[in-house]
Amino acid sequence: MPERITRTRLRIAAMGDLHVSRNSQGTFQPLFSQISAAADVLALCGDFTDYGLPDEARVLVKELAALRIPAAAVLGNHDVESGKADEVRQILVDGGLTVLDGDACELRGIGIAGVKGFGGGFGKRALGPWGETIIKQFVREAVDEALKLEAALARLRTTQLITLLHYSPIQKTVDGEPLEIYPFLGSSRLEEPIGRYPVSLVLHGHAHRGQLEGTTQTGVPVYNVAIPLLKRSFVDRLPFRIFEVPVGPPAIGEMPPAHSTSTPPTREREVVAVPHGRRSTDAVAS
Repeated sequence: MPERITRTRLRIAAMGDLHVSRNSQGTFQPLFSQISAAADVLALCGDFTDYGLPDEARVLVKELAALRIPAAAVLGNHDVESGKADEVRQILVDGGLTVLDGDACELRGIGIAGVKGFGGGFGKRALGPWGETIIKQFVREAVDEALKLEAALARLRTTQLITLLHYSPIQKTVDGEPLEIYPFLGSSRLEEPIGRYPVSLVLHGHAHRGQLEGTTQTGVPVYNVAIPLLKRSFVDRLPFRIFEVPVGPPAIGEMPPAHSTSTPPTREREVVAVPHGRRSTDAVAS
């Protein structure tokens, strides 16, 4: 068994895009068992279900019986497909998940702010609120999700902050997807609140053919943990990643570790070291 939580370090397992169907019974229990042995907290980045059906969520809850560590989650676009997102969310909460939607929680000393997010595109090519009413409504949804994320981050008082999303806040981690669908994979509006708080790590899914990692403009590491991408990138590993984060304030003179890059796939579990977040005085206001 790998080393568990120490006095100053904690391991977070992360993955997204499980796409559980009614026929998925027994598929994920071995995976959740392995995650429980390897990590102290699990972060789930949405798309738990295939069609957003309550029956699919109930299947996942049965699979979660093998999980022995606390878990935080956000919903994905598939989870709202059938207009039953509230019911799906409640089933997952009753099954033991902390499901965030503009909310924040603290798990084992780590502050987690979560929101599904939305599309709209990135940078100078992001969709603007001009023209038809339907376009303005689309942009308004992206803005509202960013505001919800900001409110969640503002509520956290821990020294280590993590942002949990389904949609990407940067373009880098969706590169590799068809250019035509970039506006539907994320929004740089989600990046803005991340830059105003001392966030150490951003996790998202959704972009199955994207890139494993990137950084925000203020240097915060962003990781795409969609299961289809992990399976393709690490063929000899189970489809989740482990991030080791410091717990509590850094010691005087301590140099925070740089986050690692991906290594060639092996059966040895890769652990990505995450540094302490920026001090609040380092945050860049927009």
